[in-house]
Amino acid sequence: MILLSAQHIQKSFGGNTVLRDASLVLQDGQRLGLVGVNGSGKSTLMKIIAGLEPYDGGTLSMQKGLRLGYLAQQGMVTPGKTVLEELEAVFAPVVAMEAQLRETEQQMAHAAKDPERLRQLGNQYDQLTRQFEESNGYGWRSTVQGVLAGLGFRKEQQGQLAESLSGGERTRLCLGRLLLQRPDVLLLDEPTNHLDLHATEWLEDYLDRYKGTVLAISHDRWFLDRVVKRVIEIHDGKAEFYSGNYSFYVVEKERRYQ
Repeated sequence: MILLSAQHIQKSFGGNTVLRDASLVLQDGQRLGLVGVNGSGKSTLMKIIAGLEPYDGGTLSMQKGLRLGYLAQQGMVTPGKTVLEELEAVFAPVVAMEAQLRETEQQMAHAAKDPERLRQLGNQYDQLTRQFEESNGYGWRSTVQGVLAGLGFRKEQQGQLAESLSGGERTRLCLGRLLLQRPDVLLLDEPTNHLDLHATEWLEDYLDRYKGTVLAISHDRWFLDRVVKRVIEIHDGKAEFYSGNYSFYVVEKERRYQ
């Protein structure tokens, strides 16, 4: 299923044309790597897809209601929130749902002598319970802890203000927040830049299980080899496609241009 289509995208900065005729299609469940030399327009194209950068020509269309998640190289956090609170905020709707369940339970207890009201509340409670379970209502706290540990945050850091973290730590925290949001399409610009080997391997495993679509820019060939199944190279303002991981791309590119 096609989720997003960018066709003949053009983009210039002043007199410098970065993208002259770049096209790509994102399909459900794909794992794509976006590569190219520095300044080729990789990050610009990703920002255009994310809706953060205007484009001069071409068309960009996407499935109605598509949820895009973009990781920038500079992470933005919420002032006043701790590391833990920054990630827990993703599940604010689930917390509200849990409070609604407890309130409905109390209403059911008070409606014990009113069969019709009790039936209505019971149906409402069943529906809420299903939504709560589908939203990881019973396991979200352990999921948050797993992401924090996987990305290298120590227990003693969880109470630290997120804004006091280093730039690299903030980017890691934003990556964790994005993963927990579980968008339909993950747009990752150099996601391993601030990760050590353990955290990189954890991210590779996480993305391997991820059900959505992933488009990643990375200079880490080992990461791309592990994660992506197709490579798009931005070259001379256009997108060239290679149906394999990074190692396949290197060999195939040499074959094409020898």
